[in-house]
Amino acid sequence: MTTRKRYWLMKSEPNDFSIDDLERVGTEPWTGVRNYQARNFMRDSMQVGDGVLFYHSNTEVPGIYGIAEVAGAPHPDPTQFKKKSKYFDAKASHEEPRWFLIDVGFVRKLERPIPLEEIRSHADRLGEDFALIRKGSRLSVLPVTAAQWKYLLALE
Repeated sequence: MTTRKRYWLMKSEPNDFSIDDLERVGTEPWTGVRNYQARNFMRDSMQVGDGVLFYHSNTEVPGIYGIAEVAGAPHPDPTQFKKKSKYFDAKASHEEPRWFLIDVGFVRKLERPIPLEEIRSHADRLGEDFALIRKGSRLSVLPVTAAQWKYLLALE
């Protein structure tokens, strides 16, 4: 049985980790997610080979800067166990981890970034279900439909 490829948008602050950093290292564990819905996407829904739109947030020009892929199966985020980590969680244990991550692999940088303002101008074509432009949505890991993926990359 073959599983259908899924698509995602994952946000990162470029001062912490950018598409250039991912290009340099090749593959990186996506640590530090501390939202249950985003965690559930990574733990329960993301599969190796899924496409990822790499989004820079909290920057002068937020937007999609590259393409990555899910490169490793979900596993516990080790930062939850490290007392000196800003992502430490005293309620997590190795026996019962609370936070999970996936590994992300570099595919390519976009020829030009697709700024958030441009994405918003296509809201009618992307649909109401596109969480990035829905009011109140602040998740760092978002599902993207195949049609939205194709449309967004056509903007490049």
